[in-house]
Amino acid sequence: MDLLVNLYSRRMDDLAARATGVAATIRVALPPEQHIIKDWVRRHFSDYWVSEVAAAMAHQPPGCLIAVVDGALVGFACYDATARGFFGPTGVSEDQRGKGIGLALFHATLMAMKAQGYAYAVVGSAGPVDFYVSAAGALPIPSDNEDIYQGLLRLKPRAEEAP
Repeated sequence: MDLLVNLYSRRMDDLAARATGVAATIRVALPPEQHIIKDWVRRHFSDYWVSEVAAAMAHQPPGCLIAVVDGALVGFACYDATARGFFGPTGVSEDQRGKGIGLALFHATLMAMKAQGYAYAVVGSAGPVDFYVSAAGALPIPSDNEDIYQGLLRLKPRAEEAP
C-alpha cells in the first residue's frame, strides 16, 4: 500500500518534537561513503535496496540520509530513489530499533524533501503502515493493488548445473 504524507501538515511539528533527543547523528550521506552504505544495506536488508541507495546517491544533493552512533552506521533513509517524491527505502539495524532512530530519519528525510520543494511525500509499498500513520498522519492512496513495483524483475534460483 502506498501512503501520502502532507509535508505542510502540523503533524510535521509533532514529528519534529518526537524526533529530538535521539542518540544518533542524522545527516546527508556523502558520496565517498556510498560503498560503505551499500555494503551495510546489502548485509542488513536487500540487493533491491542497494540499487535504490545507488539511485538516491546519484542526486545532488544526495537523496540518502544516514544515522550514525559512535562512528558506526546504524540506519539510512532515501528519497527520490524509485520515483520522484517517493520516501524510502529506510531501515535501522536490529540492535538499534526502538530508540527513535527510524523516526528521526523519517523526519529528517521529509524535511530534506520539503526543502527541495516537495509538498507531499509518497511512502511506496509502506511496510509498517501504522508507524507512518501515527508518525506523520500518512493517508492510504487508493489503488487497485497496482503500484510502481508491479512487474519488478526478481532473481530466480539457479538450477544446479549437471555434472
